This record gives sequence, C-alpha cells and structure tokens, in this order.
Amino acid sequence: MSLSQRIFAHGLALGDDAQHRIYGDRKRQLFAGLAGTVVEIGPGTGVNLPYLPDGLRWIGLEPNPHMHDYLQERLTGRDIDAELRTDPAQNTGLPDACADVVISTLVLCSVPTLDDTLAELRRILKSGGRLLFIEHVAAPRDTWLYTLQRGMRPVWKRLADGCHPDRATGAALRRAGFSSVSFDRFDTGLPVVSPHVMGVATV
Repeated sequence: MSLSQRIFAHGLALGDDAQHRIYGDRKRQLFAGLAGTVVEIGPGTGVNLPYLPDGLRWIGLEPNPHMHDYLQERLTGRDIDAELRTDPAQNTGLPDACADVVISTLVLCSVPTLDDTLAELRRILKSGGRLLFIEHVAAPRDTWLYTLQRGMRPVWKRLADGCHPDRATGAALRRAGFSSVSFDRFDTGLPVVSPHVMGVATV
C-alpha cells in the first residue's frame, strides 16, 4: 500500500481526541442500544469503538491495512466478536441481509461511487436494518463555502484519502431506496467541511 495511506493513518490517529470532542455526544446518542451484527465501513483507527457496547458481532471493513494495528489495540480487552477485513464499502463481499446495523462516520465522502456504495449497504442490511451515519456534506450551492469546497476538491482529495468536501450525501441517501431516511443538520465549525448530517436510514 502507498506511503500516503500510511501517513493518513498516522494523521488520523493523532486527530482522535479532536473527533471525540466534536462528535462524542452525538455518537453516544446515535449508537445507544446497539445489538446483533454491526458492520462498520471505514472504521479507521477505531475511533467509534469506545461508543459501542460489548456483546456485539462487529465486522470492520477497513481497506487501509495501516489502520489495522490501531483497530486491534482498541479491540483488546473488549467483549466484542470482531472480524477485520480489507473489503471496501462498495464491494463488501458479505452475504445478503447479514447485518442488523451498518455504521458510517466520515466515510461516505470518500467512497468512489456514492450511489453504488449505498446500494451495497442496503443489500447487506436485514429487513428493518439501519444505516447509522454522521457525515460532512456540501454547503448550500448559493454560498461562498460551497464555492470554496468545489475549488478545493482536487487538492482535498489528495490530502484526505479521496475525500470529496462538496458531496451531497444527504440527497444521495434520500434517493438510495431506503424505506425511511431521517437526519439532522449541524455545523462543526471545521474549515471547509463544517456542514454535517447525522441520522438513520432504514431498509
């Protein structure tokens, strides 16, 4: 794998404390009461694992192998039946209707094809299963921030492992064929990627 992926993994680990400060309360709310089989796409360094209860069957799909040591360290001592794979979110290699919940936090911005990825996540969810997400999204099109996001996209993608700062993820979720999609919008104050959505899409 590339040197850039190794550097990205290290940089992500350094930013874990900031993620806890920005998203921690929202994750406690979103992940409350999880049970059964949980598939997490792009778990990175395992920043979500402290918010997940013991007793789960957890499948982490992390294509960047430089993240795996961080994940294994976070899993040590936890009562979680864990499986770590390198399959990407758009081609999970998992059976149909195998997951009760899929988790995506700050991942859908960087998948190669968003619509195909959402179709794959629907496929692996059981009937009534839920996609839980926290994602940064494009600013409204008539704002200076959206213009900035569009202009910075080529450089941003290279620096942030394929991330699209101007991706309209909320709209894509609504057209993806889920039986229901609900989310709240919030701003983090982060440069370029301040607008976010948090919510649930149900099969």
